Amino acid sequence: MLPHPTLTSRYATAEAKPEYVNRLFDKGAAHYDAVVDWGFLHTGAWYRRRALRQHGLRPGHQLLDVACGTGLVAAEAAAILGKAGDITCLDPSEGMMAVARAKLAARFVVGRAERIPAPDGSFDFITMGYALRHVTSLDETFREFRRVLRPGGRLLILEITKPAGSVPAFFFRLYFARIYPSLAFVFTRSDDARDMMRYSWETMDACVRPESVLGALSDAGLNQAARSVSLGIFSEYSAVKAGAAA
Repeated sequence: MLPHPTLTSRYATAEAKPEYVNRLFDKGAAHYDAVVDWGFLHTGAWYRRRALRQHGLRPGHQLLDVACGTGLVAAEAAAILGKAGDITCLDPSEGMMAVARAKLAARFVVGRAERIPAPDGSFDFITMGYALRHVTSLDETFREFRRVLRPGGRLLILEITKPAGSVPAFFFRLYFARIYPSLAFVFTRSDDARDMMRYSWETMDACVRPESVLGALSDAGLNQAARSVSLGIFSEYSAVKAGAAA
């Protein structure tokens, strides 16, 4: 299952998507943290740490942060775990990971969610922050998540979801399609930063609905697939691999 239809205005085929997305985030990496920080009113770090704690991340866990980007989720996970050495950060963008490497002494691996270069049952916890829309297949991604999780291991996917109602959807579009990309350019003077935010909106607008994500999680063999929502747009998808935790 595709997370959204092929965006032909950006890339010609689904097969061309990974290269396009890598190039987009490589070019915008230097501006990403600042744009995300003020774009969400400096609440991002607090929200990420709260979500990690609420969904069961604890000291002693081996964590895989998939599509780690600039390490925003991993940094909050390190604060909970007490050290970054128990975190493996995975991302296909060298530009984004260069920013993350400057923040924390985690293990960094270049790779994609659909083909995780790790043995079966390697991790107690998997996170993915605001990158589900950038994979090429939900089914392949979720099967890989199940494979590399240990029995009893947990998954947390953070996403931004377009609201269903017409009035909330109007204001959602106004901010993410128009205001946010424009401000990204005003504050950074970077066309790359603006384009990165425009693309983010396009993928949010086209993304499959939450029930499809939950169905794909269950179809991949993950248990207790659920979604909790904050402020109507911040989705927290969670699931568990069957079996008793060590």
